[in-house]
Amino acid sequence: MMGHHVSDGVENKELDAASLPSSQGHSIYKVGFPQKRNFFREFKDALKETLFADDPLRPYKDQTGSRKLILGLQYLFPILEWGRDYNFSKLKGDIIAGLTIASLCIPQDIGYAKLANMDPQYGLYSSFVPPLVYALMGSSRDIAIGPVAVVSLLLGTLLRNELDPVTEREEYIRLAFTATFFAGITQAALGFLRLGFLIEFLSHAAVVGFMGGAAITIALQQLKGFLGIRDFTKNSDIISVMKSVWGSAFHGWNWQTILIGSAFLAFLLCAKYIGKKNKGLFWVPAIAPLISVILSTFLVYITHAEKHGVQIVKHIEKGINTSSVNKIYLTGSSAMKGFRIGLVAGMVALTEAVAIGRTFAAAKDYQLDGNKEMVALGTMNVIGSMTSCYVATGSFSRSAVNCMAGCQTAVSNMVMSAAVLLTLELITPLFKYTPNAILASIIISAVIGLIDYEAAFLIWKVDRFDFVACMGAFLGVVFVSVEIGLLIAVSISVAKILLQVTRPRTALLGNLPRTMIYRNIEQYPEATRVPGILIVRVDSAIYFTNSNYVKERILRWLRDEEEQLEAKQLPRIDFLIVEMSPVTDIDTSGIHALEELHNSLQKRNVQLVLANPGPVVIDKLRLAKFTELIGDDKIFLTVGEAVMTCAPKAREDA
Repeated sequence: MMGHHVSDGVENKELDAASLPSSQGHSIYKVGFPQKRNFFREFKDALKETLFADDPLRPYKDQTGSRKLILGLQYLFPILEWGRDYNFSKLKGDIIAGLTIASLCIPQDIGYAKLANMDPQYGLYSSFVPPLVYALMGSSRDIAIGPVAVVSLLLGTLLRNELDPVTEREEYIRLAFTATFFAGITQAALGFLRLGFLIEFLSHAAVVGFMGGAAITIALQQLKGFLGIRDFTKNSDIISVMKSVWGSAFHGWNWQTILIGSAFLAFLLCAKYIGKKNKGLFWVPAIAPLISVILSTFLVYITHAEKHGVQIVKHIEKGINTSSVNKIYLTGSSAMKGFRIGLVAGMVALTEAVAIGRTFAAAKDYQLDGNKEMVALGTMNVIGSMTSCYVATGSFSRSAVNCMAGCQTAVSNMVMSAAVLLTLELITPLFKYTPNAILASIIISAVIGLIDYEAAFLIWKVDRFDFVACMGAFLGVVFVSVEIGLLIAVSISVAKILLQVTRPRTALLGNLPRTMIYRNIEQYPEATRVPGILIVRVDSAIYFTNSNYVKERILRWLRDEEEQLEAKQLPRIDFLIVEMSPVTDIDTSGIHALEELHNSLQKRNVQLVLANPGPVVIDKLRLAKFTELIGDDKIFLTVGEAVMTCAPKAREDA
C-alpha cells in the first residue's frame, strides 16, 4: 500500500515521492485509440442519438408491410392498441373519473375563459373537442385536457396587447383562434421533427417561479370580480392592481359581492383541506366548485342580488361549438401576430402538459413518449382552433383528481367531454344568474396550488443560482407582466447553461492516503499532493466557448502553486497532469488551447501530461498530431500511472 509523510511546517499536505511504488513490475496500459469511423456513419449515429434516442423504429424491424401499417396507426392513435384490452371494469373507473373531473372543469372553464378575455362558452368549447382528440391520439392515461389558468392568462395578456377585447371583439376572437391554430402547429411540428428537447430549456426552477408568479397575478386579477369593482385596471402587475383596488375602496366595492365571494372561497378552501388530509375524500374538493356555482346561482336568483350591484354572468351561448375555420388568419399581419402569440402560448402549454404527463406516468410506472404527446397536443389544438376553441393543455389539478378518482384510460376525457356537451346543450341558460364573485373564488382556490413554496425552499437550499432563476421569473411576472416574467425565466435558464459551458469547473487533485486514487482536495482535505507534480481535472468538454478559459485557469492553478512552493522553499513543479476523464469531447479550438498550454509550460520547464482521455478526445488529438507534440509516453490511462512514472523524474530533477 502507498504510504505518505507530511513535512513539518508545511501547511499543505505533501506526498513524499520516495513513498510512491515503483513502476517496475507494474503493468502500465497504454491509452487505446478507437477504430477509424466513416464520417457519414458517425454523423448518422450522432443524429440518431440526438433525435431518435428512444429508438422509435425498433418495433418495425423484421415486420411485414401490413404489420408495419398497423404499428404506424397504433403509434398515431394509441387507442387502437389499448382499446383491444378494454373491459367493463376499466369503463366503470373511467366513467366515475370522467364525471368527477367534469364537475370540476365546468365552473373552472367559465372562469378561465374570462382570464383569456373571452366569452364563457369558449372555455366550455375547449373542454369538449380537444379532450376527444387527445383521447384518440394521447398516450397518457391520467392527464385531463382543457383550458388552464396560466395559459388562459398568458393568452389573454398577449392578445390584449394587440387588440382591445371590448371595442374590437370580433377581431380579438379571430386572433385567439389564429393563435391557437399556430400553437397547435408549433406543438405538432416539434413532435414530428423530434425536437421535444427544446422545451427542456425552461428549467424546473424557472417554471416554479413562473407558475408561482402567474398564480399571484391570476389571484390579483380576480379581485375585480371578488370585490365587485367595475372600473378595473387592464395592467396585470401588482402595483397597478393594488392601486386600482384601493382606489375603488370607498366607492367601488360591493359588500354583497364580497360576502358571497368570501363565504364560498372559505367553503372551497375547506373542501380542499379535507381532500388533502384524507385522500379517500378526493371527490369533496372536486365537486365543491360545482356545488358553489349551484348554490350561489340559486341564492342570487331568489334574492335578486343582481339588482343590488352583484355582477352576474348574464348569458352563455347555448349549443355545441360552431366552425371557426373561416375565422383563422392565414395571411397578413394578423397571421404573424397570431403566430408569435401561438408560439409562446403553445410552448408554455406544452411544457406544462408534458411535465404533468411524465409525473403521473412515473407514479404509475408506464412509459410516456414525449414526442408523441406533442403531436397529440398539437393536433387537438389545430382541430380545436377550427371548432371555436382556444389553447387547451393538461391541467395538473384536474389530472390529479382524475388519477385519484380511479381513471384507467383516456376514456375519462371522453366522459368529461360528454358531460360538457350535455351542459352546452341543456344547462348553460341556468348559469345566467351565476355571480362573477363565485367564479373569482373558484379560480383563486384553484391557483393557490400553483404556488409551490416547498419547492422554492428546496431550490434555495440546493442551488442558489437556480433560486435566482426562480425568483427572477416570479418577480418578473408579479411586478411587470406575464410575458416579461416568461422572458426572464427563459433568459436566466439559458444564461445558466451558457455560464456552465463557458466557465467549466476545474479542480486540483491529491492522493487519498494508502490508495492509488486521486480526488479533489477541496472535497477530500486528507488528500495529499505529490511533490513536483500538479494534478488538475477539467470537468467539461473543451470547446471554442471555454477553451481559452480552461487554458488560463490551468495556468493560474500552476502560478498560484508555484508561488506557494517558492514561499515555503519547496521543490518546484516539473509535471502538470491534466485528468481528462470528464472531458467528453474537444474541438479544434480546444486542441489549439492545449497546444498553447503546452508551449507556455515548455517555457516554464514544465512537462504537460494527459491522463485517461476518452476515445473521441484521443482520436482528435491524434489526428491533430498533438500526441506527437507532447509524446505518446506522456499520455497515460490513469492519474496513478502518470504519477508513478513522473514522480521519480521529479525527484531526480529536485
